[in-house]
Amino acid sequence: MTRNLIIGASGGIGAAMAQAAAGDVVGLSRRNDGLDVTNPDSVAAVLGGLDGVFDKVVVAIGSLGTPEKSLSAIKASAMLDVMAVNAVGPALILRHLPQLLAPQGRVAVLSARVGSIGDNTIGGWHSYRASKAALNQIVHGAAIELARTHKGSVCVALHPGTVATPFTANYAGRHKTVTPEVAAANLWRVIDGLAPSQTGGFYDYAGEVIPW
Repeated sequence: MTRNLIIGASGGIGAAMAQAAAGDVVGLSRRNDGLDVTNPDSVAAVLGGLDGVFDKVVVAIGSLGTPEKSLSAIKASAMLDVMAVNAVGPALILRHLPQLLAPQGRVAVLSARVGSIGDNTIGGWHSYRASKAALNQIVHGAAIELARTHKGSVCVALHPGTVATPFTANYAGRHKTVTPEVAAANLWRVIDGLAPSQTGGFYDYAGEVIPW
């Protein structure tokens, strides 16, 4: 039976993905398991306590912070906090993947289209954009390394769309939103449909490539 590991399982998207997963599910979160993704010791302790390997790993963590509308709004402490959760946190998790992932396993890390440098035409949201761009680079590098030891594995960054959760409640604006359940179904469809040749890529909820 397929084994799934959902990190961030208490959040809106993570919980929906855990609910919709086919097979056994192990869900981890700070709220329920004390997993502090910004603390290397916490990550090592929680992930080190898991038994066996997983066929699918989903990293569904993130922090929006207070999006800046201009460069003048940037605050170093706030930017570092967002970076710690959105980029450093997933990196600390991915560090343990060689021991957690089945030989041909699949890894999906939730990113965001606003992390695309090529797709940025309006500016703003500097900390969030930069943290997701950094995350995308980390995922790409992890995919290269995993391909050497886990041939046939897939490791990608995924944009879930604008999902109606407390995370986006104040910022969705005129963007079309979907429920967490719809987002989860879309993401699982993409994850299950990716080929090993697509590892290291950045895709949206429909499986379309997003420019770096």
